[in-house]
Amino acid sequence: MADRPLRVLFVASECAPWVKTGGLADVVAALPPALAAEGLDVRVCLPFYRSIRREVGEAPACATVLGALVREALLPSGIRTYLIDAPWLFGRDGGPYQDGEGRDWPDNARRFGLFARIAATLASDETPLLWRPDVFHGHDWQAGLGPLWLKTALPGAAPSVMTIHNLAFQGLFAPEMVDALHLPPGVFAVEGAEFYGRLSFLKAGLHYADLLTTVSPTYAREIQEEAQGCGLHGLLTRRRDQLVGIVNGIDDRIWNPASDRLIRARYDRDNLAAKGVDKEAVQRRFDLTVDPARPLFGLVGRLTWQKGIDLVAEVGDRLAGVGGQLVVLGTGERGLEDALRTLAARHRGAVAVRIGFDERLAHEIEAGADAFLMPSRFEPCGLNQMYSQRYGTPPVARATGGLADTIRGVDPGGCEGSGFLFGEPTGGALWEAIERALASYRNPSCWARIMREGMDRDFSWAASARRYHALYDTLVAGP
Repeated sequence: MADRPLRVLFVASECAPWVKTGGLADVVAALPPALAAEGLDVRVCLPFYRSIRREVGEAPACATVLGALVREALLPSGIRTYLIDAPWLFGRDGGPYQDGEGRDWPDNARRFGLFARIAATLASDETPLLWRPDVFHGHDWQAGLGPLWLKTALPGAAPSVMTIHNLAFQGLFAPEMVDALHLPPGVFAVEGAEFYGRLSFLKAGLHYADLLTTVSPTYAREIQEEAQGCGLHGLLTRRRDQLVGIVNGIDDRIWNPASDRLIRARYDRDNLAAKGVDKEAVQRRFDLTVDPARPLFGLVGRLTWQKGIDLVAEVGDRLAGVGGQLVVLGTGERGLEDALRTLAARHRGAVAVRIGFDERLAHEIEAGADAFLMPSRFEPCGLNQMYSQRYGTPPVARATGGLADTIRGVDPGGCEGSGFLFGEPTGGALWEAIERALASYRNPSCWARIMREGMDRDFSWAASARRYHALYDTLVAGP
């Protein structure tokens, strides 16, 4: 290996721009090119969903493994991708995990069980490919059985890394699937893939992988505690010496107010006045009162309890009452969507809600808002708080997970920091942080300092890639 680059196979269920349901897709799209810039040879393994077939057509097949074709295609970034073509599992309309009605596919265990086993085979002596990785890097529960197969059954297996993007999604299935998936003997045990009588794909990955990572140092600590451990805190505590938190980056080719073609006016830290043009554009697009003096708070994301959206609904009347404005873009739980719609109906011109997602609107809100709300109850890493700081839109966020790691809180009455943090997940605590933000906003020179500090922070993937590179080197060096 000394005469060639280190080879890493990313194994994941989604990758932007081909298939995306959340931040995982952005990570899998952005981290491999950053690692390639470090000199690594990184490839990505994905299911060949019908939606990907529409993007790339009939990609050429290079092998057959366990009855599925392995096809090859290039991502827009130039990263080579292996697409697992099992049409009886992935050749259907709907999302990667659910049908068009939002119901989980009933054969998800078979779908991602076969996918992970094939990916593991590609990282072993049984691979039919000429390219064999030195490291298998699985992401979330859909890849969880990969480390199990590598550790228990496959000869010449590469060492594995398992990354937790969100511990709450565990891939839980009936125990009968152990036999249906032909898992090796003995793995359905407490010291294995069994989780309270069910088969857990995620626990399998966490138990059998050689190293574990998650997407921020604070979240790595939080998931070792009962409150956020989702029943796996004991395992993660036992493996704490193999658990590393590495903050995600953002793609500043896409998220950069100086070059963003999706916003009305481009700007940088030395031309903050142009941001006012974007604010007016958002106020007009969402039928808010056009007034440059009114503080405009933005929110883009999933409208769920986890994201603290109920807290936003709770403080919305008070925000409108003091002259603030709020614009929300996202989808989620029906009750919270309805609560926000009701809030907007009460405060026309001050509160606007758009149910759905639109990439252009997301960029416009990041650029046009004065501040950005992220009151999450838990947040493994989060991306929007980094986007908002990059755009000079200070976040108001709960100090949890990656939010605590990527935002420097402004002290009460101070002007040093990049955002406004609060502790308890209550409407009162959120409102207190909003009041601190409003006080700073009323002091233009202070607010500009806070904006510029956020814009000056380095959230590029390069720093994250260096840490992953060091981790891989440790792994392949052995004990």
